Amino acid sequence: MENFYADSPTPLIPPAKRVPKRLRDGLRMLLHSVYPDHDQDVLLEQTVSAFWPDDEQPKRRGRAPGNTLWNQRDSYVITYGNTFVNGEHKPLDLLFDFLDSRLKNIATGVHILPYFPYTSDDGFAITDYYAVDGGLGAWEDIGRIADNFRLMSDLVINHCSSQSMFFNEYRLGHPPYDKFFFEASPDEDLSMVVRPRAHPLLRQVETAGGIKHVWCTFSHDQVDFDFSNPEVLLEFLRILRFHIAKGVRTLRLDAIAFLWKEPGTPSIHMRQTHDIVRLIRLLADYTREPLVLLTETNVPNTENLSYFGNRNEAHMIYNFSLPPLLLHALLNGTSKHLNAWQMSMPPAQLGCAYFNFTASHDGIGMRPAEGLLSEEDISRVIETVQSFGGLLSLRKMPDGGTRPYEINIALFDALKGTVDGVDEWNIERFLCSQIIAMGLEGIPGFYIHSLLATQNDREGVEKTGHNRAINRHRWHYPDLLEQLDDPDSTHAKVFTALTRVLKLRTKQATFHPNATQFTLQLGEQLFGFWRQSIDRSQSMFAIHNLTREEVSVPAMSLNLIGGETWHDVLSGEDIRELGGEIRFAPYQCRWITN
Repeated sequence: MENFYADSPTPLIPPAKRVPKRLRDGLRMLLHSVYPDHDQDVLLEQTVSAFWPDDEQPKRRGRAPGNTLWNQRDSYVITYGNTFVNGEHKPLDLLFDFLDSRLKNIATGVHILPYFPYTSDDGFAITDYYAVDGGLGAWEDIGRIADNFRLMSDLVINHCSSQSMFFNEYRLGHPPYDKFFFEASPDEDLSMVVRPRAHPLLRQVETAGGIKHVWCTFSHDQVDFDFSNPEVLLEFLRILRFHIAKGVRTLRLDAIAFLWKEPGTPSIHMRQTHDIVRLIRLLADYTREPLVLLTETNVPNTENLSYFGNRNEAHMIYNFSLPPLLLHALLNGTSKHLNAWQMSMPPAQLGCAYFNFTASHDGIGMRPAEGLLSEEDISRVIETVQSFGGLLSLRKMPDGGTRPYEINIALFDALKGTVDGVDEWNIERFLCSQIIAMGLEGIPGFYIHSLLATQNDREGVEKTGHNRAINRHRWHYPDLLEQLDDPDSTHAKVFTALTRVLKLRTKQATFHPNATQFTLQLGEQLFGFWRQSIDRSQSMFAIHNLTREEVSVPAMSLNLIGGETWHDVLSGEDIRELGGEIRFAPYQCRWITN
């Protein structure tokens, strides 16, 4: 029999904290890789004690990679904690009311964007990782949502607020915080550093030890941690364990690609960064709670895929190339580039899944389109979206120039027309974009403002001075409910249609996140793929018209298995009754299954 708790001449872990040998060996290897100059015995004990404090224990066996952490019923709603306000109730109360009354048994998970006290960037400059922003509610409100939906929460691990306790203690020179933040000299060569923003990288601050220059990847109010100090890692393991105890079951590792810094290098996707993700994954595999890790890496496609590791890093990665490619396809009425990308995408490895989304609280990232769309295609998408009221955010390049980083716009408005201008197909075109994301291999995530067909919030941009506010509208809750209860409102039409299709999706075994997928070649006007359930009992042809023209396809081109009855799940039509041609109205989607 395997010895799970191999003895050691000198106990590395307190006797009450017996650790399986595989876990101990895995942690030791990763800690040595990241911190080779530190006492490994001490660091191992500190790591285990940080993640499993008091009487908590790891599982005896690690959770093996498999496809049981999710199924076709799973989808997430992405929202801020204060998307709904009424001036009377706590925003988290209103969020729970909306989820419970409108989305129960439709969506299984909710990603509440940072709900901690903060100073800027709508929550991503955190001052206290152990508290809930009092303007939203309290931990009991988070717990109520976690009791009814799978809770995804952000571990903003790369940086914190310049007004946080951590940074205040750093400036005062109090250990261990005096070494918590990454310092660099303006004289060092930082030209190779990959930048997501255009502001200066270093910020000068006064400390008890004199003038220092701290590294700020995203803004001068968001100061980057120094993970070369293991005390920083240990603190985040304590934070992670605290969040798990509060009900978090899906963990979003925010801006993880920038974690490890070294002047003279790009300081993105560093080896140590991947090792730290592997370490967190290893710990997650031994938690008694079914913890899922999602990495947030808004980068070109091949770089993004690297965070699956060898089934030993993220359980899920964002499908970051999908939003810009889907937008291009629907604005131009062609599946050419969407098809080419989809055909090149590897099936997610066992124990891994893609997280498919079409819009987010940030914007539509253009870096993930690099190498997939030409410069001319990218420029045309940007020009078209700007004509629909969209804005553009830039990033700084090593030569000092700038390039497009993301488009800022409400997706409903981004699809109000095509490259030829605004037309009458806004709702149909938008629904097509969301139904495509529902059918693709992976788990779908829906930004709340997409579900609600919220339009551009230009007033929010003017008020805050930030482009991203255009897609971060705060709904007055009574007004929203009135709109959703009016069947003639655009918001009700879109929400009703999407929730109906989501309900249908939950019943299709072919939409298990790891079910087989093949891309169909049906001409540029259509985007289609074939899915087959894991047990091979169900097949599905998901086909979508990307144009405002009526399109037809010969039924025989789909290779429908003879002797079986095929029908369209979305329309209810029997395919045999359609004759030899399957017709698609403008932007119509069909799920043809046996």
